[in-house]
Amino acid sequence: MSDDNLIDFNAERGKRIHDLNDKRLDDMRQAFEQALPLGKAKKKNRKPKKR
Repeated sequence: MSDDNLIDFNAERGKRIHDLNDKRLDDMRQAFEQALPLGKAKKKNRKPKKR
């Protein structure tokens, strides 16, 4: 048997777990963006009041 065909199952499992966590994080971000939209930053270009 050659060493080229060996698979590191622990490393592959780590990649899958990482991908699942990223997917879960993206889902939570989308849920929060829908519930609490940030909107665009409002710029105030008003002149100060004269006294």
